[in-house]
Amino acid sequence: MAHIIKRLIKRPKAIITLLVIFLLYGGGVFAPLIVSYDYNDQDLSAVRQGPSWEHPLGTDFIGRDVFTRVVYSLRTNLIVTVAAVMSGSMILGLTFGLLSGYLGGRADTIMMRIGEVFLAFPGLLLVILIAATVKPRILEFVRDFEDATGFHGLVRWGLVDYLVVFGALATVSWVGFARLVRGQVMLLKESQYVEAAHAAGASTARILLRHILPNALPPVIVVATMGMGAIAGAEVVLSWLGIGIQPPVPSLGNMIREGQDITILRNHPHMLLPPVIVVGLLIFSWNLLGDALNDILNPRAR
Repeated sequence: MAHIIKRLIKRPKAIITLLVIFLLYGGGVFAPLIVSYDYNDQDLSAVRQGPSWEHPLGTDFIGRDVFTRVVYSLRTNLIVTVAAVMSGSMILGLTFGLLSGYLGGRADTIMMRIGEVFLAFPGLLLVILIAATVKPRILEFVRDFEDATGFHGLVRWGLVDYLVVFGALATVSWVGFARLVRGQVMLLKESQYVEAAHAAGASTARILLRHILPNALPPVIVVATMGMGAIAGAEVVLSWLGIGIQPPVPSLGNMIREGQDITILRNHPHMLLPPVIVVGLLIFSWNLLGDALNDILNPRAR
């Protein structure tokens, strides 16, 4: 890992993209320390005002500070993106890929056929279908839980929205990751050091975790990094369609939907341009970082 970091810091595009990502998501993490308003504070006397010293990016249609909502929306995007990538790609994808590639036979057939079922549907449409059908049931369950325990606020805080969005994204994001890991494992399990581990009596778990996984990680890291950008963009799209993160919880997709009218774009562009620019920067930065990692970790690209 240390040699990867050393090579990474020698590449200007990697440094710039990392800086952009840390600044954007860092602002979201430390939002209460950065902004002067709450994301839902309304000032009806300052509706749709342009940028000013008091509101650097202006206000929206009910007087909420646009800069504040962009910063908090980045925190929302970070939570959903990390949760989806960790649960979908890194847990489901990595586990299925390792076991499928190493065990082969019937286990490999079953796991890959399950993945092909998910691949049979367009990714975004499947995410929309899952989010639209599962959400009412989860919402009912959480409300029953609140009534039974007296612990209220889970729905108001947006917990259901977070669970539905990152769960739907995780469900469809693991397949490609698993197939990549499977291919790497099928190559590595024929290596001499794996055969030596077999001969020494090493367990399957030890061979997978100590001998195969570390050598399969380089392409996995590249794909996971680029996948962060795809998941970040998918969260924005779901919220823009109205089935993702719901108001009053801030989301870049909600902000884009609220400001997408042509009259708003002409007369009050500050309501639409900031979230659009931030989304573009996020996706571009993740993809550029993945490209830089590919240059470092892929021997054919050096």
